[in-house]
Amino acid sequence: MEEALSLLRQDRWRLIDQSALGPHFHALQSFATDDTLCASVGSGESPATARAWVHHRTIVLGIQDTRLPGLQDGVDYLRTQGWDVIVRNSGGLAVVLDEGVLNLTLVFPEKEKGIDINRGYDAMWLLIQELLSDFDVQIEAREIHGSYCPGSYDLSIGGKKFAGISQRRLRRGVAVQIYLCVTGSGSERAELIRQFYGLAKKGESSKADGPDIKPEVMASLSELLGTSLSIQDIMLRFLMFLSKNSSHIIQGQLEPDEYELFEGYYDRIIERNSRFLG
Repeated sequence: MEEALSLLRQDRWRLIDQSALGPHFHALQSFATDDTLCASVGSGESPATARAWVHHRTIVLGIQDTRLPGLQDGVDYLRTQGWDVIVRNSGGLAVVLDEGVLNLTLVFPEKEKGIDINRGYDAMWLLIQELLSDFDVQIEAREIHGSYCPGSYDLSIGGKKFAGISQRRLRRGVAVQIYLCVTGSGSERAELIRQFYGLAKKGESSKADGPDIKPEVMASLSELLGTSLSIQDIMLRFLMFLSKNSSHIIQGQLEPDEYELFEGYYDRIIERNSRFLG
């Protein structure tokens, strides 16, 4: 874990906190922002950057989900339940974002040696262990079968998943992203995705067409820890961690030259969503 820890210890951390922007902050803007940061961090124009973000009532589909035979039926169902639906610019499967889910992105420069993919995952796993170190629990990183968007770095306590980690690599920048179900019901979120796949798979049972969701294997941190955590609680822990692992924290939003990059990436993801979702 020492190599992962060295990623988290940066001389300068740049922090972009978008966790309290509310329902008018659209998820497509988030994914375009992470691509922008990959480019600026990868080029050396920006130091390593941490970003926090929250989106309200949004289902994020992966590219694989767009191949489902009944995709439109599943999307229509989610929309009738009051959810926005987008397709992200990377792999993986459907996830739920709402006001009880905190997303964190860590963007590192991929220097001469490069960053091994597992090192990026381990860094995020280590971060979450540190944020919750005052709780007497073991946080495992392994695939939780029956969860939505399953992967080898699902984070769980007692066999119940509360977080999933992904990575995106672009222009020598590495973005490691995690969604943390902090409050609310993990099983209710999973039931929503189960209903989506039930319609979108059109009765096909192949795992390749989407996971078989078992809502009981998912929970929020508040449920698992038996305490009333909030997004703000986790954000405070996150800020304290960055302060302890950096000599200097720069807070702010995108710089003017980054906004030019952002516009290009945003146009691309808008076009992709128009193609898949109409």
